[in-house]
This record gives sequence, structure tokens and C-alpha cells, in this order.
Amino acid sequence: MTYFKVIAMSALLALGAAPLAAAPDGLWLTGPDRHGNVAHVKASKCGAFLCGVIVDAYNKTGQKISSPNVGKRVFWDMRPEGDGTYKGRAYVPALGRDYTAKMVPSGNRMLVKGCAGPICMDQTWTRLK
Repeated sequence: MTYFKVIAMSALLALGAAPLAAAPDGLWLTGPDRHGNVAHVKASKCGAFLCGVIVDAYNKTGQKISSPNVGKRVFWDMRPEGDGTYKGRAYVPALGRDYTAKMVPSGNRMLVKGCAGPICMDQTWTRLK
């Protein structure tokens, strides 16, 4: 009987050590805007949820640029939905508006989608760190 308890306990420990779904915290490279510029967004806990702030901006040739958007919060109140997605609010600097948003991290990629009514836009971001 003890042998079976050891096997069962080992199986439970192995399952508990299984990797969790990708979390969106870290540093992300956004997709390009309509001018070809990209940003680095730092995603981290803000209270009980996640938020993201633009920490750097780059032009289409990869050179760092000065941007009024550096330091701006681009998403907030991102809450896990239990299916690997996060939902909250996102700000689109090019449009000067915030929207209902959804993030779906998957490994080193993350689909970021914002909607205003039936009209939605999305980008795929790449994890840097």
C-alpha cells in the first residue's frame, strides 16, 4: 500500500510542476503602427491586475526615437479569464482613445486586440524579456 502512496504522491508533484500558460508580464515589442514605428511595452502587475507602459520607441529602421508616447500606459485592468486570455482596457496612441481589450499570450507571442463596438483592431507582439 505504501508503494502506491509514493507513486500517487510523485504523480501529483509532477503535475504541480507542469508549466503554466504563458503570462503576459515582461517586455514586449509591439507591431508597427501606420508609420512603421514600434514600441517596447513593459507589462507588470498594477495592484491586482496587469498594466503596460511604453518604455521606448523605435522607427522602422530600428533606431530609437523620441516619442510623446514613452511613459504612457497602453493597457490596464487586464484580468485573467481562466482560458489563457486577459481582458481589460487598452489605449491606442495613434487614435487617442481607449478600448475594450483582450490579450492572448502564447509562448513568445501575444495577440493584442481592441474593439469599439463591432470594429476591432489587433496586433501580434513579440516577447523581448
